[in-house]
Amino acid sequence: QVQLVESGGGLVQPGGSLSLSCAASGSILTIYRMGWYRQAPGKQRELVASITNSGNTNYADSVKGRFTISRDNAKNTVYLQMNSLKFEDTAVYYCNIDAVTLRRAVYWGQGTQVTVSS
Repeated sequence: QVQLVESGGGLVQPGGSLSLSCAASGSILTIYRMGWYRQAPGKQRELVASITNSGNTNYADSVKGRFTISRDNAKNTVYLQMNSLKFEDTAVYYCNIDAVTLRRAVYWGQGTQVTVSS
């Protein structure tokens, strides 16, 4: 069983910054890809950023240059540094990992709310 605990969401003004973290625990043998998704009200869940176990990153066009994803393999933790936040970044942010325990599977966090408002 894998547990993902997210933290760092909250309320921020436009132009501000927030940092999210997601720590994975359980009988994890390997974590391949780690990522962050978001879902705004009335919209589909979308990929924000992802990072492989070799450090290759991928970003949605809407966040390139503003968000940075990183990971600490020793801590099984993925981070998302969000700068220059915009109103349209408001959403519930979900952590996602592709990991191997007894088998390979994809796991989701419970979500953390990010609200950008003046």
